[in-house]
Amino acid sequence: MQRWRGLEDIPQDWGRSVVTIGSYDGVHRGHQLIIGRAVERARELGVPAVVVTFDPHPSEVVRPGSHPPLLAPHHRRAELMAELGVDAVLILPFTTEFSKLSPADFVVKVLVDKLHARVVVEGPNFRFGHKAAGNVAFLTELGATYDYEVDVIDLFVSGDAGGGEPFSSTLTRRLVAEGDVAGAAEILGRPHRVEGVVVRGAQRGRELGFPTANVETLPHTAIPADGVYAGWLDAQGEAMPAAISVGTNPQFDGTERTVEAYAIDRIGLDLYGLHVAVDFLAFVRGQAKFDSIDELLVAIADDVKKSRELIEAADSGNGLPE
Repeated sequence: MQRWRGLEDIPQDWGRSVVTIGSYDGVHRGHQLIIGRAVERARELGVPAVVVTFDPHPSEVVRPGSHPPLLAPHHRRAELMAELGVDAVLILPFTTEFSKLSPADFVVKVLVDKLHARVVVEGPNFRFGHKAAGNVAFLTELGATYDYEVDVIDLFVSGDAGGGEPFSSTLTRRLVAEGDVAGAAEILGRPHRVEGVVVRGAQRGRELGFPTANVETLPHTAIPADGVYAGWLDAQGEAMPAAISVGTNPQFDGTERTVEAYAIDRIGLDLYGLHVAVDFLAFVRGQAKFDSIDELLVAIADDVKKSRELIEAADSGNGLPE
């Protein structure tokens, strides 16, 4: 899959294509419907499928300081899109100048002049251009002039997550923030993932007999609520069952919020300096401060036991125990 950063990266001889535009943070099951439709139309027409997205998140430019927590960094979104069959991802630097493009100018500069859109696939609530003035009706109207059609796909999907609310990135962020990683996984179609480089921490886990990978997370990462979780630590392509701690480590009067993963039953791991991923399967318990180190050790052993059981149940295809 080709990855372009900016309009100037698009090959000069790029031909017609099927395009979809959006932030697509998380590439959740609703997003997958739209992207999947774009790929389907591209295959029918024998042209490439292109996803256009933005960096930074448009809200940060329009309303500085409002950058939402991200469910997936751009490289992860690209991986997920490639799995769906996308041929190219265009990341447009979202600047103040770019935000002032009128809807018509956006269509001409991006869809017509550079991507030579044959079909544009979007959800019914798609907005674009300065002050989000453009909508699907206007996009369709311009299509008659510039020789592209608009395919509108309803991304409405719902389930148990969020009490039946329609799936969205906003709902997913809320569930992650509340620690409902199982609900977030229902929307995403996979466990919520946090990535970063393993750095040296206080090494108390090692002293206690449960050495953890202290993950320095990427900026704006959506991190689950403080507590203990079952999941996986993915390093160098290997997904290892893990008990994961998120929080400030109140047992030792910590103040910095960290994500630490203990790879269950693994001895002698040296992950310092590696970029790793932590996948969250299920919430185990909230953050707590114990009366003694012995009580803490008993709790950690129980956390590991419960995490192992949850992971084994998930790996066997039986889902989460009631």
